[in-house]
Amino acid sequence: MDKLVINQNTREKRYAIIKKDTVEKIYIEQPAAASSVGDIFLGVVEKVLPGLNAVFVDIGEEKSGFLHRDKLASYVQSNEENAAKQQKSISSFVHQGEKLLVQIEKDATGTKGPRLSGVIEIKGDHLVYMPKGRYVAVSKKLEDRTVREHIRKVGLQLKAEPEGIIMRTSAAHVNEDTIRQELYSLRMEYKQLLQEAERIKKTGIVYSENTFFVKVKDEIQKMNDGEIIVDQLELKNRLQSVSKLPVKFYSGRENIFSAHRLEHEIDKALKRIVWLENGAYLIFDETEALTVIDVNTGKFSGKHNLRDTVIKTNEWAADEAARQIRLRDLAGMILIDFIDMRDEKDRVHILKRMEAALHKDDRQTKLIGFTPLGILQLTRKKTKVSLSESLEQNCAVCDGTGKVLSAETMAYRLERELWEYRNTDEEAVLIECTNEVSAVYKEEDLQRLEEMIHLKVIFTLKEGDKPFYRIKRFGGLLELKQNLH
Repeated sequence: MDKLVINQNTREKRYAIIKKDTVEKIYIEQPAAASSVGDIFLGVVEKVLPGLNAVFVDIGEEKSGFLHRDKLASYVQSNEENAAKQQKSISSFVHQGEKLLVQIEKDATGTKGPRLSGVIEIKGDHLVYMPKGRYVAVSKKLEDRTVREHIRKVGLQLKAEPEGIIMRTSAAHVNEDTIRQELYSLRMEYKQLLQEAERIKKTGIVYSENTFFVKVKDEIQKMNDGEIIVDQLELKNRLQSVSKLPVKFYSGRENIFSAHRLEHEIDKALKRIVWLENGAYLIFDETEALTVIDVNTGKFSGKHNLRDTVIKTNEWAADEAARQIRLRDLAGMILIDFIDMRDEKDRVHILKRMEAALHKDDRQTKLIGFTPLGILQLTRKKTKVSLSESLEQNCAVCDGTGKVLSAETMAYRLERELWEYRNTDEEAVLIECTNEVSAVYKEEDLQRLEEMIHLKVIFTLKEGDKPFYRIKRFGGLLELKQNLH
């Protein structure tokens, strides 16, 4: 039985999807990192950039938003031919100081402000309403061409000229009256937004979406059977009004995620190495530019021959890699280094296996194929930070590299630095270092160093998180030895 487990008792809100006793997705939202995607602001154009065909919009937040010409309502609403519109500068559609109603499409990251759209989208259960959209689209998850064309025609009949509608997957399972009523409700919601924008008059937020609740609702709509388990009575009552599935309240003393072994899955999804049941394993390396997944046979040796071992390992690896991509919420460029397959038909087989495994993903993915070196390339749309970025921070010792300079490297650096003092008039040098650094110098090594620099070397030990040294001072041998006590 499928399960949606929701943990909303504390400030960090989480949910997990379990299918056939396998965790398929984990979503975590922390207050400090809550997404602003979907929030609507009243903004003022503060700078027009004709060279980029974009504008910076002051939305009353710390960073101004970036809005491209093609996402301007005035550009979308223009009746000119597309070819003619595209030749025009952004200055033809917007001017500095102009007030705009905008929506955040992508959160601010690093030094970049949020990416904005002037084509507002208001989500309903069965459709997305765009007051200035001008087109009708159908969810790509509806693969039946006849069904797609039917609900597209329904959308075209119901929408007014300036409006746009995106028909969601669930629109195929309700009648036209239900869609008409929802469209009317969303139009009223937009009118209230305009009234709110008129009331506040200055830049700032007009509408803030409860991202967590919206995502939970979306997950429920995708579930055909199963149950929903929550740890908050208020949320249980709220979900019962929108869910066809049973909603159960969990009141146990143990945290709801711990009770369903989900804390273990989160810990596993943060580890670099993930073991497969057959003894093979995957290694995950996340960088800013891309993620690399390395497949290793480990303890698995197969039952017949080398080719059998390779194919079986790669099949299991494809399934688990796709699941881990969803769990870890990896995005951008992803490279998977499968065990080398010499036969082209074996690569095609694994490619199809990976494609089937990725089909479960509700995020847009693109399977590019194998490189000449046998590495599988794919991309996944980024809408939020990955699980590791959300829950972890760079190590203060290694600064996120996972490695520190060895004791030997630090000892040799010390030698090079002391060499620069070989002509000093002082008698001795006092060096503070970790035990690992001083241990590099055996008696004969220390004697050789002292002869080379014409200085007596005195070590004073200090504990540290990583091997280090510091030249504290130069002076007379007796004076420095006395300072040790």
